[in-house]
Amino acid sequence: MSEIRTKTIHDVVYQVLVDCLRGARQAAGTTQVDLASQLGTDQSYVSKYERAERRLDIIEVRSICGALGVDFTTFIASFEEQLRKQGLS
Repeated sequence: MSEIRTKTIHDVVYQVLVDCLRGARQAAGTTQVDLASQLGTDQSYVSKYERAERRLDIIEVRSICGALGVDFTTFIASFEEQLRKQGLS
């Protein structure tokens, strides 16, 4: 059975999620400003979650994937693979 982790933005698993989201944005060639515009928010929203200062929920992650043109299930599979590689699954 996997360990239950606390809900903190400082959790290593959350940092992997943030890194995956940042990587997806960069791979899409999109700036924080452009992504924020597509999401209908401001650049500080993107900056705060990319610096792990703001915790995202699953709906927000799905919206970010959509704005980047990244299939949500593909993104989650990639995230899970990164966790496995780091021994965090």
